Amino acid sequence: MKKYIIEREIPGVDRMSEGDLSGAAKTSNAALAQLAPRVQWLQSYVAKDKTFCVYLAENEDAVHEHARISGFPANKITEITGVIDPTTARG
Repeated sequence: MKKYIIEREIPGVDRMSEGDLSGAAKTSNAALAQLAPRVQWLQSYVAKDKTFCVYLAENEDAVHEHARISGFPANKITEITGVIDPTTARG
């Protein structure tokens, strides 16, 4: 599985209630259940008018399929090829 960051432009998402976010997660989970095991959602970060979602997927097409089924946009999909963090400096 490859790791992807999906940028979703969702106006007002940063002002959504906990209940609204819970509903969005349920919608996403239902789409994921249809696509399992091809796509897994790891987590999402909420920012002003956007979310940045971290997914594992067999390919980018699977991410697009999740977007189609869930109804959530996938405005930009970027494959993650590596990770660095503060401990990388020790190498």
